[in-house]
Amino acid sequence: MKPNRPLIVILSTVALDAVGIGLIMPVLPGLLRDLVHSNDVTAHYGILLALYALMQFACAPVLGALSDRFGRRPVLLVSLAGAAVDYAIMATAPFLWVLYIGRIVAGITGATGAVAGAYIADITDGDERARHFGFMSACFGFGMVAGPVLGGLMGGFSPHAPFF
Repeated sequence: MKPNRPLIVILSTVALDAVGIGLIMPVLPGLLRDLVHSNDVTAHYGILLALYALMQFACAPVLGALSDRFGRRPVLLVSLAGAAVDYAIMATAPFLWVLYIGRIVAGITGATGAVAGAYIADITDGDERARHFGFMSACFGFGMVAGPVLGGLMGGFSPHAPFF
């Protein structure tokens, strides 16, 4: 099997996106403790995680359609930019509502998986397609394992550390 540079790039993007998603999980309670001065930390934690997923659920099909119309690359770049905005907000949020805005932005633009899947479908056929979708799932799984580990290690310094 010869190396397929575009496929390697898209799989790496999926892995890095998953690392970013997982990175947040162990440090978000610490960020919330700094911003919420009550016993509502766990409620806000659950709401913030669900809000991201809800926005992604609602908007990924729209971004998928936009990627059909304007191309995979521009939509993928918008998706990654949305994640970067969210991480910058998480690093510097002075108020709880700002964290909510960041998670909404990340969810609305969180179409990396959908666009990556569409790209893989575009460039492969038959047996190769199933194998490449398997690679994509493996890369996502790797990121979801590595992200919380890295977030936990860096979060030992500060809940803001993973975002710098």
